Amino acid sequence: MILPIDPSNKLSFKRFIKDGDLVIVYERHDTMKAVKVSEDGVLQNRFGAFKHSEWIGKPFGSKVLSNKGAFVYLLAPTPELWTLVLSHRTQILYIADISFVVMYLEIVPGYVVLESGTGSGSLTTSLARAVAPTGHVYTFDFHEQRAASAREDFEKTGLSSLVTVGVRDIQGEGFPDEFCGRADSVFLDLPQPWLAIPSAGKMLKPDGVLCSFSPCIEQVQRSCEALKSQFTDIRTFEVLLRTYEVRQKILENCPVNEGDSIERPPRKRRQGSAEGSNGTECSSSPTVVIRPSGEARGHTGYLTFARLKCFV
Repeated sequence: MILPIDPSNKLSFKRFIKDGDLVIVYERHDTMKAVKVSEDGVLQNRFGAFKHSEWIGKPFGSKVLSNKGAFVYLLAPTPELWTLVLSHRTQILYIADISFVVMYLEIVPGYVVLESGTGSGSLTTSLARAVAPTGHVYTFDFHEQRAASAREDFEKTGLSSLVTVGVRDIQGEGFPDEFCGRADSVFLDLPQPWLAIPSAGKMLKPDGVLCSFSPCIEQVQRSCEALKSQFTDIRTFEVLLRTYEVRQKILENCPVNEGDSIERPPRKRRQGSAEGSNGTECSSSPTVVIRPSGEARGHTGYLTFARLKCFV
């Protein structure tokens, strides 16, 4: 579970894995999967067979062995890891955009957050952690099956007490009137967000913050036009994240004799002088090498933020 409300069952790396828990099985940096632990369950992968019964009682972060002697790590299902392993029913927001959204929406524990465009629930999971333990996220999707799948995911990850999923066309109908003046923050991920902005303004408390995610700049322009009448401090950002790989490599250094005009090859071997004297031994040493990752993501979308005007 990502965020159990029961303090005695609080998730931490010191808590022991139990039957029925959700764990993230880490095979390598680009291969992870979510697995629900069961007493008689077995995980089969390229590294062999891993019995769930051997996982129970171990703390999160443990290294476990297969019948072939290979290993995986059992990690706690944090929102960051859940974003990397969840089922993609729609295009999702990733960690860089999510962290930016949570910060600029000024979300703190106890907040009420409205979201339109539940999708795969990637952002919703992080919103739920941000408002816990006394806040709540109300998220809406017009697609009934997508909403039902998201509801199942929140049950699986232990967030059902923090998240309510509704089926509603927010662009056409707006948010339910019951939330009028109750929302601290609103997030929109819609094809035509400008249609939902008037309703979002009614839902927000004075000085509340709205964020709209749009992949195209034309959507941003129309949204900003719609925001001008009710909102102030309108700003748009594009978050571009560049990751670097950190690796340890062995570099070999060969000494250069006096009078040599050519640098020694960078590998370990015997080097004889022109006069046939004793050879020299190349030395090797571990060195940390840092280089840009070839898997860096480019443009994902634009994040437009605006603050509701306070009319006296």
